[in-house]
Amino acid sequence: MPDRIPPHEPALSIRRAATRLCLHLDWAPLHEVPLPNGRRADILALAGDGTFTCIEIKSGPRDFQTDEKWPEYREFADALCFAVADDFPQSLLPPDIGLIVTAGTEAELIRPPPTHRLAPARRAALTRLFARLAAQRLTWAEDPAAVTAVRGAGRVE
Repeated sequence: MPDRIPPHEPALSIRRAATRLCLHLDWAPLHEVPLPNGRRADILALAGDGTFTCIEIKSGPRDFQTDEKWPEYREFADALCFAVADDFPQSLLPPDIGLIVTAGTEAELIRPPPTHRLAPARRAALTRLFARLAAQRLTWAEDPAAVTAVRGAGRVE
């Protein structure tokens, strides 16, 4: 039986398991990626061939049923997946979106996402955004005081 995460953290548990799956698939996952349309991808994963998969985490049926923005992620990824816990009623989810099911710290790609290739200019812009964000986060993780110094100077939101 997989490790269980406390029930008060369902979205975090799903994100951790989905991130581990990304690593297993040799995708580079990045959390909470701000997109040019004002949305924020829960996970944006970059594959070795340069394609992007957006993974939208749904912590429960109500989270899915009240979310009307998820279709807006399609324009910034080659593929779109939902990641849900193993007790999520999968019949609620659209069949034309990929599906990742998690249990504790494990996840499985149950339904591969259909692909819709990004335009070259959008891919280039998204790749630059992804690279800058990943590099900034790595730098901040290595030198947390730099974040405070930069924010104090008014350079980071």
